[in-house]
Amino acid sequence: MDSVRSPDWPVAPQGALAGNSAAARYGGPAPIPPPARAATPPPSPPPAPPYRSPAATPAPAGPPRPAPPIPVKILIAGGFGVGKTTTVSSISEIVPLTTEAEMTSAGIGVDDPGQRSAKTTTTVAMDFGCVTIDRSLKLYLFGTPGQARFGFMWDDLARGALGALVVVDSARLDDCYPAIDFFERAGMPFVVGVNAFDGRLAHDLNAIRWALAIGEHVPLVQFDARDRLSVRDALLVVLDRALDRATRDNRA
Repeated sequence: MDSVRSPDWPVAPQGALAGNSAAARYGGPAPIPPPARAATPPPSPPPAPPYRSPAATPAPAGPPRPAPPIPVKILIAGGFGVGKTTTVSSISEIVPLTTEAEMTSAGIGVDDPGQRSAKTTTTVAMDFGCVTIDRSLKLYLFGTPGQARFGFMWDDLARGALGALVVVDSARLDDCYPAIDFFERAGMPFVVGVNAFDGRLAHDLNAIRWALAIGEHVPLVQFDARDRLSVRDALLVVLDRALDRATRDNRA
């Protein structure tokens, strides 16, 4: 059997159609091959930063934050109409919280503020104010109601207090006896502050100490409840008394 031999196709010149191409054999335009492009690899993503736990992340450098001031609770106590609300209002660095109610005819013969007083309101719950002594100490002042019928509130108001200022009217010493008895039974450090109404006292301090039957270990000071600096000095005596008691308790 004769073998079949493929025809010898002539070699096409450069740029011409090859003799055995589809375009040369069947007619039609020859496809234009796309220009050759060099293959470029896709860009690689940037490397991920190393993982650091929040605890290992260093805090930004800066000055140390100052510690908050230590809160100290102080009671402002005493009889009715002796100047407790005025004392808190004079020294407080915020608008004081007061629970004043108008006095009515029902209180005649029960609530006696004295002949020199023009008082028309009375504290029915408490007074509250605060004052910053320095960067490390802040006093929170709680004024107690003076009437005996509100005495049930004193135990709650005294809870957590480190000391007390017992405000006294030298013309009505008998009104402060319940307050002094309360703090003596509670064992709380206290200071007796004699409020100088109209800038004068009805009795001198030695006579007042004798009448109140308080020992020499209890400070007795004169102050003006309307004057901020005078109230500050009286509160510093209370604070010194409280710190002295705390120091002696720690040594024991």
